[in-house]
Amino acid sequence: MPNANETNTKKASIVDFFSGVVLELKRVDWPSRQKTIRLSMIVLAVSLLMGLFIGSLDIGFTKLIESLLSLRK
Repeated sequence: MPNANETNTKKASIVDFFSGVVLELKRVDWPSRQKTIRLSMIVLAVSLLMGLFIGSLDIGFTKLIESLLSLRK
């Protein structure tokens, strides 16, 4: 069972940790709203294009495998 000193040390270390987190977050160079929106739109566009590309590959390979399997019958 932990004694009082160990409990106080754990509480102090947790407080120190969150104090450090707050200090680091204050030092962060946050992007502007406009930059955030622009970068989010780029991520969405690239994700959509990659989804379409991978989906078309999937459809193409599915058709290829189906045609190869139908030749074996």
